[in-house]
Amino acid sequence: MSTVQPEVDTARTARSQYTAVPVPRISREDLKQRLESGTPPILVDARLKYPYEHSTVKLPGAIRVGHGPSPPSLPRDREIVVYDSDPNELASSNVAADLIRQGYRAVALKGGISDWLAANLPTETKEAPRQAPIEPGALKG
Repeated sequence: MSTVQPEVDTARTARSQYTAVPVPRISREDLKQRLESGTPPILVDARLKYPYEHSTVKLPGAIRVGHGPSPPSLPRDREIVVYDSDPNELASSNVAADLIRQGYRAVALKGGISDWLAANLPTETKEAPRQAPIEPGALKG
């Protein structure tokens, strides 16, 4: 008597990571209030590489998360607020959706860091890339 192994539906499994997940949004005012509370949310900076690298500011205490399969270790018992530099929250909503699929409580910041900066809300400075000095004679033909 042979045993039959159950088939693994790899197409369904693969699709599950791409299923649409509704991502809640948080306003800058609500985020400011939550940051001042006893248990502030974790802030995740999900800006694309160029906007992130060429900026000198970030939200206070924000953790940088790139667009990859493994996010850094984040606490599961706290809300996570993801922001980016796009006023339509495209990158942040994708990262937040990935986090939600993994069981985190995540939301996207409405208007991103641009909206936050426009309201003159608190930020921290961060290093921006510096252009290497031009070597003497490098521009000669």
